[in-house]
Amino acid sequence: MVDVKQLRMDALGQEFSICKVADYTQINLESPFVFTGSTDEEKSLVCPTELVPQNTVERDDGWKALRIIGMLDFSLVGILARISNILAENSIGIFAVSTFNTDYIFVKRFNFDKAIKALEDAGFIIGKD
Repeated sequence: MVDVKQLRMDALGQEFSICKVADYTQINLESPFVFTGSTDEEKSLVCPTELVPQNTVERDDGWKALRIIGMLDFSLVGILARISNILAENSIGIFAVSTFNTDYIFVKRFNFDKAIKALEDAGFIIGKD
């Protein structure tokens, strides 16, 4: 189990959208907080809502993000599971994105304050971006 007392998270200030797009030609992949995923079935995009491209096929708006601060070593086990369990116990759904350095946890705007409180009650330190 991961010691949450050593984990800090930032609450990012902007709102995000989770989208399915026709392609990535209308998004600046160099913009901060742009996440993509491509499979044989779809092209997904998570980005600040103001950057949602016109060629979006489907979208879900109203997401806020928490970012685990610091680089997470690949040998660490259970961090995302611990966070998702805490939020699940509080009836808060998540959308998670992992990068090479860290993890981002997206929750719907209407659950954001509730998510922060649940994580703080569990020992996480949440800062503001």
